[in-house]
Amino acid sequence: MTNKTFRKNTKRVNVGCVPVGGGAPISVQSMTNTKTSDVAATVAQIERLAAAGCEIVRIAVPDDAAANALAKIRSLVQSPLIADIHFRHDYAIAAIEAGFNGIRINPGNIGDQAKVCAVVNAARAKKIPIRIGVNAGSLKKEILKKHGHPTPLALVESALEHVRILEDLNFHDIKISVKASSVKDTIEAYRILSEKVDYPLHLGVTEAGTILAGAIKSAMGIGSLLAMGIGDTIRVSLTADVVYEVKAGYEILSNLGLRKRPYPELISCPTCGRLQIDLPELVGRIEKRLEGIKEPIRVAVMGCVVNGPGEAREADVGVAGGDGKGVIIRGGKTVKTCPEKDIEDELMREIAIFLNERNLK
Repeated sequence: MTNKTFRKNTKRVNVGCVPVGGGAPISVQSMTNTKTSDVAATVAQIERLAAAGCEIVRIAVPDDAAANALAKIRSLVQSPLIADIHFRHDYAIAAIEAGFNGIRINPGNIGDQAKVCAVVNAARAKKIPIRIGVNAGSLKKEILKKHGHPTPLALVESALEHVRILEDLNFHDIKISVKASSVKDTIEAYRILSEKVDYPLHLGVTEAGTILAGAIKSAMGIGSLLAMGIGDTIRVSLTADVVYEVKAGYEILSNLGLRKRPYPELISCPTCGRLQIDLPELVGRIEKRLEGIKEPIRVAVMGCVVNGPGEAREADVGVAGGDGKGVIIRGGKTVKTCPEKDIEDELMREIAIFLNERNLK
């Protein structure tokens, strides 16, 4: 699968150094959950996100203290930043003046025409995009009354209403999202919207939930849309450490063949009666040690001689366990057999050799 073959062509906007739409690689976003006014904590979290591969970071601006912190935050980090604004047009202008690379607003909620014009003119002057972010939980009463509840058509109607406000002001550097907590409604809303606009779409399932349920719902919703060729940038919303949002985003993209992980991929077999080594414990230790590697590499840790050798040969480095020992394979070739107690260290040693040899090429 390639981006060029299966993706709808949309307009391109730029969020700092990151292009979105127009055939650009699908970017991975996240959002800080610190108090924005706590500059040190917010900067530290942005840096953790960047280290995990996050390409765009969004920051909430809920109050004066947060708005006053934006310029300092911007001066301390390199990541492209988007300010998330609700209702207060002056916060949006403050973010733009602070050097943020984009803003998320719904122009119909910002205030009267003069306030919307002020925000649009500021964004135009700095050549930054505006994301219209429609959520099922915050639709206008009039739209809810018309549709009965937050249906996909209601989400799309709200989005297009906000789009028209910007288009009437001759502003077209627009991204759009139409998120719901229902996977089915999210997919249908984006499908309908994609047929009506050629603006880049920011994908996500909102309020997806905890790390397991949220990752599954996001994979279903975001993954289904990406497989249909819809979507230009993604955020996986999880009630968890924000770094997991980034990792989940890359897992979705890499499994569809749309991006490579910027970190190791660990393959391990499900436990069954054929297991001949203590696989869960071994995999847990290896996973922990792989966290220190910031390069893509495919590692297979298999627990029996049925599927193990084949999977290990297909990985960059792998081990097939059996009868208290492990056969370690690097680059498709068996390099050694070792006792079970030595598998972890021997596998990590072969991973280091593989990475060193690859980097020398």
